[in-house]
Amino acid sequence: MAEHRSMQRAALLDAARSLLSEGGTEALTFPALAERTGLARSSVYEYFRSRAAVVEELCEVDFPVWAAEVETAMAAADGAEAKIEAYVRKQLELVGDRRHRAVVAISASELDAGAREKIRAAHGGLIAMIVEALGDLGHDQPRLAAMLLQGVVDAAVRRIELGAAELPEAITEAAVAMTLRGVRP
Repeated sequence: MAEHRSMQRAALLDAARSLLSEGGTEALTFPALAERTGLARSSVYEYFRSRAAVVEELCEVDFPVWAAEVETAMAAADGAEAKIEAYVRKQLELVGDRRHRAVVAISASELDAGAREKIRAAHGGLIAMIVEALGDLGHDQPRLAAMLLQGVVDAAVRRIELGAAELPEAITEAAVAMTLRGVRP
């Protein structure tokens, strides 16, 4: 029975990912989750008490996976500048990934404090990695530089998500060039 519940919970999370990546947080409703999974709406409430609870669990499950991919890309890079480039490129490469699209939709939405805290913690791990690389470059304010660098990444993510006039590759190259020029102390 526990395995069956766990499979249903996983199916609900997967449906939530799809809904978020297709239509943002407005698309994530319990009726839509019920329809996607074939469960009764009352069954959805057995698993999650609210939309915020669905979002919070997605944060717990998906952010660490996403952050681990960025961390792996950075670990494979040699030298501080290469690590910074990997940090930017990997995040922008993940924009097309459905799991990442859900993460972006979640980040852009109005969240309760619990979910916001989980996102901050996950982003904190990424920021910590980039702070170290910026410190290695000789920055006297590596944390500030990291926050500003992440701002460039976030703006590039939004630009790609919006389906801007530029190709995603062009947006990525511009973001990489801007961050690499900008991080040199």
